[in-house]
This record gives sequence, structure tokens and C-alpha cells, in this order.
Amino acid sequence: MRHPYLEQRDSEGIFTDLLFNVLLGFCFLFVTAFALITDPDKTGKIDPNAEVLISVTWEDGHPDDVDAIVEDPNGNLVWYYNKETSLMHLDRDDRGNLQDVIEVDGVTIANPINQETVTLRALTPGEYVVNLLHYRSNFLEPLPVTVKVEKLNPRATVEYYGRHELTGSGTEITAVRFRVSQDGSINGLSSRPKPLVVSAVKGLSN
Repeated sequence: MRHPYLEQRDSEGIFTDLLFNVLLGFCFLFVTAFALITDPDKTGKIDPNAEVLISVTWEDGHPDDVDAIVEDPNGNLVWYYNKETSLMHLDRDDRGNLQDVIEVDGVTIANPINQETVTLRALTPGEYVVNLLHYRSNFLEPLPVTVKVEKLNPRATVEYYGRHELTGSGTEITAVRFRVSQDGSINGLSSRPKPLVVSAVKGLSN
């Protein structure tokens, strides 16, 4: 038979081990939480693979087709018929509710979001033009469309946000024009009209 003193020592040892493990767990959680604390100076910084993001959005689930057309300072155009140049890329061409469904494991999933996005991978000094083309209209009422221009580096900033109305198939408007300076800053915003579809069609025929 074990001596009561030894049994007491064993009980104390188990309690000590348990207390030590609990303290070790708290220390681990504290170190993990400290490591996850975000440096305020690093907030707003994102992947530098793109310099500017241009987003064109309209009502979710709306059947109309809107095209974004972007011209760089060298006259290059990015749009539905030319989705990529050396420095610009049409990441998403949205055609309203056309082909807005995908099938996953036999289940059809609808994507109601209407949004076109263009990224500028690098910035050439000069003027950029962002136009909207109402490619296909299904209603008589004007279609509200929002345009956002975000500069992504060194931190994300909204340089332009505006609401526009498209009034029928074939309507083209200039949403915004902006200039990029030598230092990469964006300025000189305006909405002075500049048709781009005619230039785009001429480019296709050449």
C-alpha cells in the first residue's frame, strides 16, 4: 500500500503539470495573437501586379450589356474586341445576364453581379479615357452605371467614383478622363467627351 504522503505528492505533481500546460497554452495564444496584429502603416497595400483598377458596375441581374472601353496615352484600346494590350487588360467582360451561370457538381449557380473590370499593369504618363458603351439595351428607361478608378500602389485610393446613365443600344459616353504624371500620380480628371468606338471599329477593319 502506497504511503499517503506519496499519494499527496502524486496529486500535487498532476496539478502542477496541468497548471503548467494551461499556462503554456495561454502563452501560445498570446504569441499567435501578437503575430496577427496588423501594422497600421501596411493597411491598404495590395498586390503590386496592377497599378490601377477600373470597375464598371450596373444593377445586379439586369439583362443589359455594357462595355467598358479604355484608351491609353498611346491610343491603344482595351475592350470586348481587344481584351489585352501590353499594359492594359480586360479582366472581366460582363454581358448582362447572358452566360451568367456555371454548373458545379451538377448544380447550376447563377452570378447576378454585373461588373466589368480593366487593370492597368503599369502606368504610361499621359491621358487615359474611360468610355461606356450600351452594347445591348432591353428597356426604354435609362440604365444607371457606376464607374470607379482606383490607384492600387503604394496603397489603394479611390481616384474617381461617378454615376452615369446610358440611354439605349449604341449609346457611348465618356465617363472620365484622367492624366498620369511622371511620378505616377493621377490628376486632371474631366468628362470631356471623346468617342472611342469609331476608332475601335477602324482598328478592326485595318
